[in-house]
Order: sequence, then C-alpha cells, then structure tokens
Amino acid sequence: MTGRAFIGTSGWRYAGWRGDFYPKGLVQRRELEYAAQRFDSVEINGSFYSLQRPSSYRAWAEQTPDDFVFAVKGGRFITHMLRLQNTDAALGNFFASGILALGRRLGPVLWQLPARDVFDSARVDDFLARLPRSTRQAGVVARGHDEKLTVEPVLDAVEDLPIRHALEARHESWAGDEAAAVLERHGVALVLSDGAGQWPMMRRITGDHVYVRLHGDVELYFSGYSDAALETWAGELRGYLDGTRCPDGRGRDVYVYFDNDARGFAPWDAMTLRRLLEDRTARPFYSPTDA
Repeated sequence: MTGRAFIGTSGWRYAGWRGDFYPKGLVQRRELEYAAQRFDSVEINGSFYSLQRPSSYRAWAEQTPDDFVFAVKGGRFITHMLRLQNTDAALGNFFASGILALGRRLGPVLWQLPARDVFDSARVDDFLARLPRSTRQAGVVARGHDEKLTVEPVLDAVEDLPIRHALEARHESWAGDEAAAVLERHGVALVLSDGAGQWPMMRRITGDHVYVRLHGDVELYFSGYSDAALETWAGELRGYLDGTRCPDGRGRDVYVYFDNDARGFAPWDAMTLRRLLEDRTARPFYSPTDA
C-alpha cells in the first residue's frame, strides 16, 4: 500500500512573499486560496501562539479544496509553559477553539517542544494518553475547557474522523529507543526535523504517518534547499510512501512542511519537492546506515 504525500509550508501569510510567490496585486484575503492551488497542505501556525477563532477555521476551510489538509500546531502554552503537565483545561480550550470546524480538512496536530525539553517517560506517556484520537473524542476533551476560552466553543464535529498527532522534539534525549517506544505505543509520529544542524535529525517511524519539517538546509529559517538536496529528500520520502524505508514494509502518508520562510524560499521549495515526488527518475535516498 502506498501512502499519500501532503507537501506545503509552515504558515502562508508572510509579507516577504507578496510580489514574489504571491503575485503583485493579490489581496491578502486570497493568499490562502492561491497557496492551496499549489500545495496539498499547510500548517496553521497562529494556533501555537494563541487560540484562534471558530470563524477563522471555518473561513480557512471554505477557501481550500475538498481534499486540502491543515496541520494544526498545538499551543505553546501546553508545550512550553505547562511542559505537557496539568493540561486538561488547556487541551479543552485548544480543541474547543474551532479546530473541529475544519471537518475533513483537519490533518495532524503538531506538538512542538522547546529545544531544552529532556525526554521524561512518565510525563510524556501521561500527556499522549490524554490526546483525542478522533473528532468525537476531541469533542469530549473540548468540554473540559475553562473560562479562559472567550469564544463560543465548538464541541462537536459533523463526522467522527480520526485525528493524528505528531511531536517535534529537539533534544538528543529523544533519539533513544525508550522515547520511540512511548510514541509508538500511542501512535504518535516523531517529527523528522531538519534544523540545519542545530538539533538532532531523528528518523524513527513511530506512527501510521510520517511528519517532516524542513527549517533550512544550511542556515536555520534563512537558507533554501538546493535542487540536489530536494532530490535527495524526494528519494527518502518515496521510501516512506511505498514502505521500503518503514520497518513493517507498510507505506505511510507523509506530511512535509517547509519552515525556511525568512527569505521566501519555503513556497518555492515546496513546489519543487512536490514536482520531484511525481518524477520517478529522482535518485534514491541513502542514509549513512545504508553504506
């Protein structure tokens, strides 16, 4: 079985993209529509910094094709301030804030940890156990919201659909077998995160999907990816899609987001990678362990 590739960018509203990726004269309210014609998916970044409004989620869904997918970034209040502990009310606020209004366009939920976060088995296991695995379960979690939620909560989805989760860890302590075992037990994908050498790049298959974040090839957030680098990534991704690089041989859906947006490389790199994945002549990926 072959998975599906979802290629896009981390966010879509950047002033530096206007007149470059976005044509001159394109009004801001149509930028997502324009991006969604060229990508399969984007990450919603604003949800990391603050709770978004149900009206925003509904508008984003309306501006994108039926098969478009949004990855939603979990709140930094949960990951950076609470450090994954005592999260019931915060998770309730997050899932009640309008995420369920995305319907079938809701893709994985991304939980990005700070670089200082050292793996702690009990803490991580407890947090992952609290995450909803379906939109129906998310509605139950959402009912635990508190008075900090200032919008009318969205507590129910039209359909009961599965929810995937991915966790981006940046501390070397997450590279071991124990961390992988905890994530695998909960079906949560360990993000393959390219931080231009600023943190370890961990290639472990721990869920039923693969989640990749590309923050810059040489310089974090600023550098683009060369054609050769993108060809190499395309080869690696094919191995996840068709299962040849997965321990059980099963193909995975792959979600890839470019976060090298400081100089506007992200959308162009995303479009190039998308084309390369459709080009079966790109050279295969070889890791050091293949030698």
